[in-house]
Amino acid sequence: MTAGRLLDNSTYIFFALIVLVFSLLSGRFLSMENGINILVQAAPLAIVATGMTFVLLTAGIDLSVGSIMFLAGVVSAKLVLAGVPLGVATLAILGVGLLFGLVNAVCIYRVRIIPFIVTLATFYAGRGLGLHLSETRAINLPENFLLLGSARLLGLPLPVWVLLLVVGIAHLVLSRTVFGRQLYAVGNDIEKARRAGLPVERILLAVYLICGFCAALGGLVALSQLGAVSPTFGYQYEFVAIAAAVLGGASLFGGRGSVFPGTLIGALLIQSLQSGLVIVNADPYLYPLITGAVIFMIVMLDSLRHRRALNRRKLARV
Repeated sequence: MTAGRLLDNSTYIFFALIVLVFSLLSGRFLSMENGINILVQAAPLAIVATGMTFVLLTAGIDLSVGSIMFLAGVVSAKLVLAGVPLGVATLAILGVGLLFGLVNAVCIYRVRIIPFIVTLATFYAGRGLGLHLSETRAINLPENFLLLGSARLLGLPLPVWVLLLVVGIAHLVLSRTVFGRQLYAVGNDIEKARRAGLPVERILLAVYLICGFCAALGGLVALSQLGAVSPTFGYQYEFVAIAAAVLGGASLFGGRGSVFPGTLIGALLIQSLQSGLVIVNADPYLYPLITGAVIFMIVMLDSLRHRRALNRRKLARV
């Protein structure tokens, strides 16, 4: 296998190495129970990272997803505890995500503020508003809120089905629709796409709405497993979501990436690493160091892949 193919398949190689190493260290790692547990725990991350992939494909970024998860969780918890039906509270969660996505998109394509600054502002605004509404206290959710996390369908936990549905729809949108092709075109060269007559503003609006929706839905799935909204819920989740998407092949420079198998594998890789560390009783203080090393490796690999793609384009023009 050439160096180029090794680089392109580095995520799958790294994933196989993680499975091999932890399987050798503990026989429990390859058990069916642990496999399903990894899928369930990876579901919120994979859903949020799916929305992040759409944004990254346009060479954008969304730092507000963790705050969306937190604020949506606080709003829904307040509503449920006030006697509002669970269905209405669920719609409120998704509504918060769409609202933040709309604000981000309008500021980016109308006001022309760069995505990093806009989403950094909404990151602080969402987190601050959530802390104000919750009075910086944990909010316990009622039993009926936990049904999504505990229910099973055809033998599989419901969060896994939600994950498969989101990934399946996203994959079809990116690979089989005109919108998907336009999205890649905008990510490769936004000015060229604009000159070609593509609806760049509408595409940017759509991707940030999708990202906000996925962040809220991921938050809902996570809350159904946790049963409470803590002041730290969703904190720094944006970085893990970006890491999962980039590890799965999405480029920070835009125009390249996929949800399936890319982002899904990236999320499963991160969750497998964390699950393996727990199973082998690794020192908890090592978790941030290992996660930091993985993120550094992700950025380095993405830079190498981007440089290789640029060299290919230069050779193609000659």
